[in-house]
Amino acid sequence: MRAVARNRGGPRAASYAALVGSDPSAPRPPDRIDAGPILLRRWTAEDATALLEAVASSHPHLRPWMPWALEEPTLDAEAAFIAWSERAFEDGTEFVYGMFTPDGTIVGGCGLRPHAGAAMLEIGYWVHAGHTRRGYATAAARALTETALALPGIASVEIHCDVANSVSASVPRRLGYRLDRVVEDRITAPGEAGPLMVWIIEG
Repeated sequence: MRAVARNRGGPRAASYAALVGSDPSAPRPPDRIDAGPILLRRWTAEDATALLEAVASSHPHLRPWMPWALEEPTLDAEAAFIAWSERAFEDGTEFVYGMFTPDGTIVGGCGLRPHAGAAMLEIGYWVHAGHTRRGYATAAARALTETALALPGIASVEIHCDVANSVSASVPRRLGYRLDRVVEDRITAPGEAGPLMVWIIEG
Protein backbone atom coordinates (compact mmCIF):
# COMPACT_ATOMS: atom_id res chain seq x y z
CA MET A 1 0.00 0.00 0.00
CA ARG A 2 0.95 3.60 -0.27
CA ALA A 3 1.04 5.73 2.83
CA VAL A 4 -2.68 6.20 3.28
CA ALA A 5 -3.52 6.40 6.98
CA ARG A 6 -0.23 8.10 7.80
CA ASN A 7 0.00 10.97 5.31
CA ARG A 8 -0.80 14.52 6.31
CA GLY A 9 -3.10 15.14 3.34
CA GLY A 10 -1.52 15.45 -0.09
CA PRO A 11 -2.22 16.68 -3.59
CA ARG A 12 -4.61 13.84 -4.34
CA ALA A 13 -6.62 14.30 -1.15
CA ALA A 14 -10.09 15.84 -1.08
CA SER A 15 -12.73 16.11 1.59
CA TYR A 16 -15.57 13.62 1.76
CA ALA A 17 -17.95 16.59 1.91
CA ALA A 18 -16.68 17.64 -1.53
CA LEU A 19 -17.73 14.26 -2.90
CA VAL A 20 -21.26 14.53 -1.52
CA GLY A 21 -21.97 18.14 -2.40
CA SER A 22 -20.41 19.73 0.70
CA ASP A 23 -23.25 18.43 2.84
CA PRO A 24 -21.97 18.52 6.45
CA SER A 25 -24.84 16.30 7.55
CA ALA A 26 -23.98 13.49 5.12
CA PRO A 27 -23.25 10.17 6.82
CA ARG A 28 -19.57 9.47 7.41
CA PRO A 29 -17.68 6.34 8.43
CA PRO A 30 -18.33 5.41 12.07
CA ASP A 31 -15.79 5.93 14.83
CA ARG A 32 -15.61 2.17 15.41
CA ILE A 33 -15.96 -0.70 12.92
CA ASP A 34 -16.29 -4.38 13.76
CA ALA A 35 -13.82 -6.16 11.47
CA GLY A 36 -14.31 -9.71 12.79
CA PRO A 37 -11.09 -10.73 14.56
CA ILE A 38 -10.16 -7.08 15.14
CA LEU A 39 -11.77 -3.77 15.97
CA LEU A 40 -11.10 -0.66 13.92
CA ARG A 41 -11.41 2.50 15.95
CA ARG A 42 -10.21 6.07 15.78
CA TRP A 43 -6.88 6.82 17.40
CA THR A 44 -6.98 8.78 20.64
CA ALA A 45 -4.28 10.68 22.49
CA GLU A 46 -4.13 7.84 25.02
CA ASP A 47 -2.86 5.49 22.29
CA ALA A 48 0.36 7.41 21.66
CA THR A 49 2.71 5.33 23.83
CA ALA A 50 1.36 1.98 22.63
CA LEU A 51 1.45 3.22 19.03
CA LEU A 52 5.07 4.24 19.44
CA GLU A 53 5.91 0.76 20.71
CA ALA A 54 4.07 -0.87 17.79
CA VAL A 55 5.72 1.33 15.16
CA ALA A 56 9.19 1.07 16.70
CA SER A 57 9.09 -2.72 16.90
CA SER A 58 7.83 -2.90 13.30
CA HIS A 59 10.24 -0.38 11.81
CA PRO A 60 12.49 -2.78 9.84
CA HIS A 61 9.35 -4.49 8.51
CA LEU A 62 7.68 -1.22 7.46
CA ARG A 63 10.65 0.82 6.21
CA PRO A 64 10.87 -0.81 2.73
CA TRP A 65 7.30 0.20 1.88
CA MET A 66 6.24 3.15 4.04
CA PRO A 67 7.71 6.61 3.44
CA TRP A 68 6.78 7.64 6.95
CA ALA A 69 8.85 4.76 8.34
CA LEU A 70 12.05 6.30 6.97
CA GLU A 71 12.18 8.47 10.08
CA GLU A 72 12.86 7.02 13.50
CA PRO A 73 9.65 7.01 15.54
CA THR A 74 9.32 9.23 18.59
CA LEU A 75 6.57 9.79 21.09
CA ASP A 76 6.20 13.39 19.91
CA ALA A 77 5.81 12.23 16.30
CA GLU A 78 3.17 9.64 17.18
CA ALA A 79 1.26 12.16 19.31
CA ALA A 80 1.38 14.62 16.42
CA PHE A 81 0.13 11.94 14.02
CA ILE A 82 -2.79 11.14 16.31
CA ALA A 83 -3.69 14.82 16.64
CA TRP A 84 -3.55 15.14 12.85
CA SER A 85 -5.74 12.04 12.44
CA GLU A 86 -8.35 13.51 14.77
CA ARG A 87 -8.48 16.73 12.74
CA ALA A 88 -8.54 14.86 9.43
CA PHE A 89 -11.44 12.68 10.58
CA GLU A 90 -13.44 15.72 11.63
CA ASP A 91 -12.84 17.68 8.42
CA GLY A 92 -13.35 14.62 6.22
CA THR A 93 -9.95 14.59 4.49
CA GLU A 94 -8.99 11.18 5.83
CA PHE A 95 -10.65 8.60 8.06
CA VAL A 96 -7.90 6.91 10.05
CA TYR A 97 -8.24 3.92 12.38
CA GLY A 98 -6.10 1.80 14.61
CA MET A 99 -6.45 -1.97 14.34
CA PHE A 100 -6.94 -3.61 17.76
CA THR A 101 -7.39 -7.16 19.00
CA PRO A 102 -10.14 -7.81 21.60
CA ASP A 103 -7.61 -7.31 24.42
CA GLY A 104 -6.66 -3.88 23.09
CA THR A 105 -3.35 -4.81 21.45
CA ILE A 106 -2.42 -2.61 18.48
CA VAL A 107 -1.86 -4.79 15.41
CA GLY A 108 -1.72 -2.08 12.75
CA GLY A 109 -3.42 0.91 11.23
CA CYS A 110 -5.70 1.57 8.30
CA GLY A 111 -7.85 4.24 6.77
CA LEU A 112 -9.97 5.69 3.98
CA ARG A 113 -9.01 8.70 1.89
CA PRO A 114 -11.17 10.67 -0.56
CA HIS A 115 -9.63 11.69 -3.87
CA ALA A 116 -10.32 14.97 -5.60
CA GLY A 117 -12.70 14.66 -8.52
CA ALA A 118 -13.66 11.04 -7.91
CA ALA A 119 -16.61 9.34 -6.21
CA MET A 120 -14.11 6.96 -4.68
CA LEU A 121 -12.32 6.25 -1.44
CA GLU A 122 -8.84 4.70 -1.23
CA ILE A 123 -7.97 2.15 1.44
CA GLY A 124 -4.57 1.92 3.08
CA TYR A 125 -3.22 -0.39 5.80
CA TRP A 126 -0.12 -1.48 7.65
CA VAL A 127 0.34 -4.41 10.02
CA HIS A 128 2.55 -4.77 13.10
CA ALA A 129 5.54 -7.00 12.33
CA GLY A 130 4.58 -9.34 15.17
CA HIS A 131 1.05 -9.87 13.87
CA THR A 132 1.48 -10.59 10.16
CA ARG A 133 -0.03 -13.59 8.35
CA ARG A 134 -3.09 -13.64 10.58
CA GLY A 135 -5.49 -12.06 8.10
CA TYR A 136 -5.70 -8.71 9.88
CA ALA A 137 -5.04 -6.58 6.79
CA THR A 138 -7.63 -8.54 4.85
CA ALA A 139 -10.16 -8.22 7.68
CA ALA A 140 -9.58 -4.48 7.92
CA ALA A 141 -9.76 -3.94 4.16
CA ARG A 142 -12.93 -6.01 3.89
CA ALA A 143 -14.63 -4.00 6.64
CA LEU A 144 -13.48 -0.68 5.17
CA THR A 145 -14.64 -1.71 1.69
CA GLU A 146 -18.13 -2.49 2.98
CA THR A 147 -18.19 0.73 4.99
CA ALA A 148 -17.05 2.86 2.07
CA LEU A 149 -19.48 1.42 -0.47
CA ALA A 150 -22.37 2.00 1.95
CA LEU A 151 -21.66 5.74 2.05
CA PRO A 152 -23.65 8.12 -0.18
CA GLY A 153 -21.76 9.36 -3.21
CA ILE A 154 -19.18 6.56 -3.20
CA ALA A 155 -19.24 4.37 -6.32
CA SER A 156 -15.93 2.53 -5.94
CA VAL A 157 -13.03 1.77 -3.63
CA GLU A 158 -9.37 1.48 -4.59
CA ILE A 159 -6.25 -0.02 -3.07
CA HIS A 160 -2.88 1.17 -4.37
CA CYS A 161 0.42 -0.66 -3.94
CA ASP A 162 3.81 -0.77 -5.58
CA VAL A 163 4.29 -3.53 -8.16
CA ALA A 164 7.06 -4.98 -6.00
CA ASN A 165 4.82 -5.32 -2.95
CA SER A 166 3.26 -8.71 -3.62
CA VAL A 167 2.18 -9.17 0.00
CA SER A 168 0.11 -6.00 -0.05
CA ALA A 169 -1.34 -6.87 -3.47
CA SER A 170 -2.61 -10.19 -2.15
CA VAL A 171 -5.18 -8.34 -0.01
CA PRO A 172 -7.26 -6.74 -2.79
CA ARG A 173 -6.91 -9.87 -4.89
CA ARG A 174 -8.28 -11.95 -2.03
CA LEU A 175 -11.23 -9.57 -1.60
CA GLY A 176 -12.32 -9.67 -5.24
CA TYR A 177 -10.83 -6.37 -6.38
CA ARG A 178 -9.67 -6.28 -10.00
CA LEU A 179 -6.39 -4.84 -11.18
CA ASP A 180 -7.61 -1.79 -13.07
CA ARG A 181 -4.30 -0.32 -14.21
CA VAL A 182 -0.61 0.11 -13.52
CA VAL A 183 0.57 3.71 -13.49
CA GLU A 184 3.99 5.29 -13.28
CA ASP A 185 4.78 6.76 -9.88
CA ARG A 186 7.81 8.02 -8.04
CA ILE A 187 9.73 5.83 -5.65
CA THR A 188 9.12 6.95 -2.07
CA ALA A 189 10.49 4.01 -0.05
CA PRO A 190 13.48 1.65 -0.44
CA GLY A 191 11.53 -1.47 -1.43
CA GLU A 192 9.50 0.15 -4.18
CA ALA A 193 10.04 -0.36 -7.91
CA GLY A 194 8.05 2.74 -8.90
CA PRO A 195 5.01 1.63 -10.95
CA LEU A 196 1.80 1.55 -8.94
CA MET A 197 -0.89 -1.12 -9.12
CA VAL A 198 -4.39 0.32 -8.80
CA TRP A 199 -6.92 -2.25 -7.63
CA ILE A 200 -10.62 -1.36 -7.76
CA ILE A 201 -13.97 -2.69 -6.63
CA GLU A 202 -17.30 -1.11 -7.49
CA GLY A 203 -20.52 -1.04 -5.54
